[in-house]
Amino acid sequence: MRDLPDDDTWITDRRRAIGDHLRQERRRQNLTQDQVWQAARVDRRTLQFVESGAEVKLSTLLRIAWVLEVPLGDLD
Repeated sequence: MRDLPDDDTWITDRRRAIGDHLRQERRRQNLTQDQVWQAARVDRRTLQFVESGAEVKLSTLLRIAWVLEVPLGDLD
């Protein structure tokens, strides 16, 4: 088991990496944000938040990952 770092900047970095990964995958599939948020049944702004690395609910990530056919474990 490892200890947490002294500050939480690593969390922000990981969220950004996940958002970048989802954006890259969406673009690789030639999908627009509109197509993805509608298919995932989330709000447009929510998808924008996810791609920017904002904190979102796990269920939102699951919906978007499902639509893009990306396992959550691959988002790291």
